[in-house]
Amino acid sequence: MANNKKLSELTLNELYQEKKKRKGILSVLGIAIVIVCGILIFLAVKNKNNKLIAVASCCFITLLPGISYLGQIEKEIKNRHQK
Repeated sequence: MANNKKLSELTLNELYQEKKKRKGILSVLGIAIVIVCGILIFLAVKNKNNKLIAVASCCFITLLPGISYLGQIEKEIKNRHQK
């Protein structure tokens, strides 16, 4: 978060900046995770190591906190537009 402020303390412009920043970070991490998972699945099939498939499928869990926080930002922006 910007300067460890709560979302309710941020201005609308700061919320939009935070949303843009978080979307960029999540996009880059998402692409990187898809590539890594593809490599892990390829290696699992090639080496007949099924454990790597489980690891590859669990990698996406790391994105959940970021997606959740992005949802909170969008909710706060929506609440401010209703006022």
